[in-house]
Amino acid sequence: MKNDKNKDHIGSRIKAAREERGLSQVDLAEALGFQSATAVSLIESGDRKVTVGLLGNLSTTLHRDISYFLGQDEKSVDVQVALRADKDLSKENKDAILRFIELAKKKHGK
Repeated sequence: MKNDKNKDHIGSRIKAAREERGLSQVDLAEALGFQSATAVSLIESGDRKVTVGLLGNLSTTLHRDISYFLGQDEKSVDVQVALRADKDLSKENKDAILRFIELAKKKHGK
């Protein structure tokens, strides 16, 4: 029965993330390619299973890390590591992004 409890937990987190983004069930259903909002309603209530592929699509659509839906802490992104990994940006662009982030942190007191 632990699995059923986990489904409800995932469903409630999907609902919370959807509402946080200001999306209706119809909006989310369309974004995910479902025929109707019923599928979203069933997922949120825990009456429909969530596949790994669907979880990935939800993560992208709702702008949340998959770990959020699983009830785990979302990992913050280390921007410097991400920038080092990006081979398409020039050093100047990477430096500009880091300066912008620092400026935003100072502006918001963080």
